[in-house]
Amino acid sequence: MYLKIKRMVDVILSLVGLICLAVPLLILIVAIKVDSRGPVLFKQKRVGINKTYFHIFKFRTMKIDTPKDTPTHLLEDPDQYITRIGKFMRKTSLDELPQILNIIAGQMSIIGPRPALWNQYDLIEERDKYGANDVPPGLTGWAQISGRDELPIDVKAKLDGEYAKKIGPWMDIRCFLGTIASVVMSDGVVEGGTGKTKADKDSVNK
Repeated sequence: MYLKIKRMVDVILSLVGLICLAVPLLILIVAIKVDSRGPVLFKQKRVGINKTYFHIFKFRTMKIDTPKDTPTHLLEDPDQYITRIGKFMRKTSLDELPQILNIIAGQMSIIGPRPALWNQYDLIEERDKYGANDVPPGLTGWAQISGRDELPIDVKAKLDGEYAKKIGPWMDIRCFLGTIASVVMSDGVVEGGTGKTKADKDSVNK
C-alpha cells in the first residue's frame, strides 16, 4: 500500500520540482553548452527494481574526449576530464537533477537505493542478500546520507537492505532531510574515490 502512496508523492513532487527549478535548470543547460562541446545530457545503463535495466539521465560533467565506458577512478588524473561546470555540479549533486524524468517515468523514486551500474556485479550481488534489489531505486537514499562515496560495497549494500526492510514514510523523511544536510556539507564526496562504491559517479559522463 505504501509503495502506491510513495509513487503518487514521487510524481507530484517531481512535477512541482520541474516547475520550481525551471529557471535554474535552464541556467545549467546554458552553462554546460558554453563550458564545453557535447550534449547537455548523457544516459547510462542502470539496474532498476527486480534487476531490470533502464537508462538513467544526468547532466554531462565530463569532456566528450573522455575515454568511453571507463570508470572515473581508473582514469589517469580524472580532474583533467571533468569540465569546470561539471566540478561544481558534482560537488553539489546538481548533475543528478535530470533524474526527475526517470522518476516521472516510474523507473526511479525520489528515495531509494542508488541504482547500480549494469556491470557493478559485486554491488548487485551484495544487495541480493538484503533484498535491496526488490525496491525502486532512488535519487537519494539511506546509504547516501550514511557515507556516500566513502562506503565499501558490503556496508553500502547492507544499508540499502536496511532501507528496503524499513521502507515507510518516516524512513523516507529521514533520508530526504539527511540528503539536504549532506549536499550542503558536500559530505562523503570523494571524486575519483576508490571506485568500489561509486554507483553514483563511477562511470564516464559521456
